[in-house]
Amino acid sequence: MSLVPFDDRDGLIWMNGEFIQWRDANLHVLSHAVHYASAVFEGERAYDGKIFKLREHTERLFKSANILDFEIPFTMDEIDNATKELLEKNNIKDGYIRPIAWRGSEQMGVSAQQTKINVMIAAWDWPAYFSAEAKMAGLRMRISDWQRPAPNTAPTDSKAAGLYMICTLSKHKAESEGYDDALMFDYRGYVAEATGANIFFLMDDGKVHTPTPDCFLDGITRRTAIDLMKRGGYKVVERHIKPEEMAKASEAFLTGTAVEITPIQSIGDDYKFAPGKLSRYMIDAYDAEVHGRENNAAAAE
Repeated sequence: MSLVPFDDRDGLIWMNGEFIQWRDANLHVLSHAVHYASAVFEGERAYDGKIFKLREHTERLFKSANILDFEIPFTMDEIDNATKELLEKNNIKDGYIRPIAWRGSEQMGVSAQQTKINVMIAAWDWPAYFSAEAKMAGLRMRISDWQRPAPNTAPTDSKAAGLYMICTLSKHKAESEGYDDALMFDYRGYVAEATGANIFFLMDDGKVHTPTPDCFLDGITRRTAIDLMKRGGYKVVERHIKPEEMAKASEAFLTGTAVEITPIQSIGDDYKFAPGKLSRYMIDAYDAEVHGRENNAAAAE
């Protein structure tokens, strides 16, 4: 299958306050962000022309920029309005949106106080690729060789570009070995997250357990999932989870803007799961939530 490169597409991109042709949305090779990863971004989804939890994503973009010691030169309202207008101009109903803010090329070196802060928003079609039935087959995962860093060694509360390099390395290793994704532990050895998604387990106590996000992102989809489970009568426990405790789980699934709700069938050779009632409920409940429909999914008894 031939890929369509992201620098050679039709459509418009919003960049620094203007809508420009997709192919003209460029930056210089000496931009600070290219060399020092001084960029923050978001991943958002549009369903039926409406962006799911747009404001929460915009707020996190601004929070991430603040953590990386720079200020986005637009208001949140301006970013939200530009995002909505971009969807309309590109005639996108079901799509993925990528806003990003980065330091420019005015300075080259570790110090970057005088760099201009650039902001870009792109959007492209992203329909639902997998049916609920296909998702219920579950992902095969391996355990990553990399660990999420400690909060005093990296800006772990931000969605910063540099934090994703070990995710790329982990994902590449997993795919090269025939897996779908990788599970990352944190710097203490506790279960953390996948390469771009949070994780949940239905444990033998009948409760849903998920790692405490104290060194990785508390995902917007993660919070949505917790709310949906509570509405469905499931009890959710946030805590530090030791790897060996995964043996006590009957179901497991990932949550994220891209993966939405995706069950897991195995993690390495030692941990097997059977996507069942909880996974089905979460897939159906999340689908109803993002489309603004009444949730008729079968909940916990």
